[in-house]
Amino acid sequence: MDFLELESIEGLRWTWNTWPATLSKSEISSALIVPLSILCTPLTHSPDLPILPYDPISCPKCAAVLNPFARVDYASKIWLCPFCHHKNLFPRSYAGIGESNLPAELFPTHSSVEYNPSKNSILPCSGSGSGLKLSWGNGLSSSSLNSLRSSSNSSLYSLGSASVDGGVRLVEARVGAVVALVFVVDVCTEESELRALKNELLLLVAQLPDCAVVGLVTFDSMVRVHDLGFQECTRVVLFHGDRELTSGEIKQFLRLHNAKKQHVGKPTADLQQGFLVPVSEFEFSITMAIEEIHSSQQVMPGHRPKRATGTAISVAGGLLEGCSVNTGSRIMVFTSGPATIGPGIVVELDRSNSIRNHRDLINGHAPCFDKSCSFYKKLSCRLSNASIVLDLFACSLDQVGAAELKEPIERSGGYMMLGESFESDHFRKCLRQMLNRDKDGNLKMCFDATIEIVTTSDIKISGALGPCSSLKKKNDLVSETEIGEGGTSSWKLSTVTGKTCIAFFFQVSDLQKAEPGTVFFMQFITRYRYGSMGLRKRVTTVARRWLPKSSPEIAAGFDQEAAAAVMARLAIHRAEFHYARDVIRWLDDNLIQFAVRFGDFIQEDPSSFRLSSNFSLFPQFMYYLRKSQFIDVLNCTPDETAFFRLMLNREGVLGSLIMIQPTLFQYSFDGPPVPVLLDVCSISPDVILLFDSYFWVVIHYGSKIAQWRKLGYHKDPNHENFRKLLEAPELDAEQLVSERVPVPKLIRCDQHSSQARFLLAKLNPSVTQKSMHTNGGEVIFTDDISLQVFLDHLQELAVQG
Repeated sequence: MDFLELESIEGLRWTWNTWPATLSKSEISSALIVPLSILCTPLTHSPDLPILPYDPISCPKCAAVLNPFARVDYASKIWLCPFCHHKNLFPRSYAGIGESNLPAELFPTHSSVEYNPSKNSILPCSGSGSGLKLSWGNGLSSSSLNSLRSSSNSSLYSLGSASVDGGVRLVEARVGAVVALVFVVDVCTEESELRALKNELLLLVAQLPDCAVVGLVTFDSMVRVHDLGFQECTRVVLFHGDRELTSGEIKQFLRLHNAKKQHVGKPTADLQQGFLVPVSEFEFSITMAIEEIHSSQQVMPGHRPKRATGTAISVAGGLLEGCSVNTGSRIMVFTSGPATIGPGIVVELDRSNSIRNHRDLINGHAPCFDKSCSFYKKLSCRLSNASIVLDLFACSLDQVGAAELKEPIERSGGYMMLGESFESDHFRKCLRQMLNRDKDGNLKMCFDATIEIVTTSDIKISGALGPCSSLKKKNDLVSETEIGEGGTSSWKLSTVTGKTCIAFFFQVSDLQKAEPGTVFFMQFITRYRYGSMGLRKRVTTVARRWLPKSSPEIAAGFDQEAAAAVMARLAIHRAEFHYARDVIRWLDDNLIQFAVRFGDFIQEDPSSFRLSSNFSLFPQFMYYLRKSQFIDVLNCTPDETAFFRLMLNREGVLGSLIMIQPTLFQYSFDGPPVPVLLDVCSISPDVILLFDSYFWVVIHYGSKIAQWRKLGYHKDPNHENFRKLLEAPELDAEQLVSERVPVPKLIRCDQHSSQARFLLAKLNPSVTQKSMHTNGGEVIFTDDISLQVFLDHLQELAVQG
């Protein structure tokens, strides 16, 4: 079974592609070990995805959308919902439907379709269309399908008349809705760093599309909201940084009057304020306000700067809430240190109080942590309700409080970048890649998304793990057992990208037993806004089979790569509430049960243990997971751990596997690059290694290669092959770096150098200081067990029953 091919069509990876029937949910958990789950990439790129310029037809009983699995009675114009078996009449716009004249959503090959209705699209019952061969009301026929593939109807954004009255700007969005960006800048930053940050912000503003509106908030011990619409002089509204303000108080102080509550799918009507202004008309004011930002770093000796990060974010959120920009907005925080006053405080002002580490969190010696996390949890709910995304760009040699900020960033789907300097290429690349635009000039951002799951009655929905929040929409399909964001069949995503991946968990219903050989259905309905902010809907409908519990097809349908990604998400979810040793014990217990359940062996004979090919890599993935930075946090700060776990919790299968078990390629004179074992034995003096762990990419030069490079052999025309050998990993590394957001760090190191630790820390220690024969090769000094010792122990425990 080609799981990658299925994923390219459906955007889904199933841990089990066939499910066992006649088992209760408790029996399934013990029989399968790995839970029934699906990794869903709702906006996965598909070149054959049809874009339909009309609204979908939904079943009034279960809300499922018309799909290829529906049974159609063409004579009476009725379709039978495959989920609830309710009979539904087609609307009059489908009057011409027939076996030879099917709408795109009924084509058997279209498991995924996207609806993008626009005002210019053909209305139902219209008699003509835009050059299409019309044979039914929606203007679609099989002959016009090709014109709909991968096409999108982009509407232009325009601003209506605007007037200035006492500094208050009236901006009216006549078509579409605004994309709002609020820059929250830490002015406790050193002047040189702040200058580099301002230059990047100015470049960013110059590249924004006309449909963007911008706000500016700066903070130190005070929070300043800049009135960009007031052009006579600089005018700001000041907030005390040590006060925790409610959303209503912020709106009152900013004199913002709530617009009428917007309906889903309808853009904001107007924005009456001067704090959020359109780039197209106020670029000069925005530029001047950014240029006038200066460092206010005046610190008492032995103390940290007074920094009110929590209040600044809360005020920025209140600004967006008050302007009712509920169709897509971002708060972009740029900071260089931890919050020291007000809500969300990370550490006290006095430098004699060191910033918390993992040991402090374990022992309860971080007095500010729980209170700050509670504040940001409440803030997270506010941001989610208003479809606001929170991004953090932190450049500091110390921690900045990313661990406390993790929940609102993760639940809103925002970016987190931890760097060392705003002057670094790492920061510049991250910021620029995040704000890329498509060929039509739209920001590559999708906002205000929801995902709804519809299933047949024999399946229950347990929950989701990923950058989403529960909408608490409970129905008969929702399980009482919750995993992650549970108790719902619908989830909110403030933003979503083509790579955003969410893990959904399911259980078999005890009330309605499935019969072996029958089919069950699932439908994923994703609503989101893109570009000119029109509301789109992507619908993916899939089917799988129930099989007898003893069927060999169940084992054949096991996707060990997806299973590893799911177990990793479950592990980091448990790690938020349990000690690392307890999480490792949980992983080990599950792996032993897995080996007993699916291994072939003779009792008490470890040498007889075998796993079939589609199970054999799973123990290896678990070995690297249990020793990864996601679980073993002793060499990481809480901020780094928060960043690593946030990224793992949103990546797809491929990205997750690279994080868990990095890739290693070898470059030599013998031929093209080849993948090699992630083992210390792969290090050799006369080869170059390209190591990719997702967060950093390492080019490791063997000792001989490094010596030849230092002698300048690659500059000699007689050593052209050596020059090409040096160039090959550089080109591949640049390609890896350019494809990811946030951009990974690129590290170049020689064998035996200090930077080589980034590679050695991830390699399997098959040769250590305790090994009898090293053959003069590389040695890793560690007490960790090797992969082979781990597998030997696993086999011994498995055969004991």
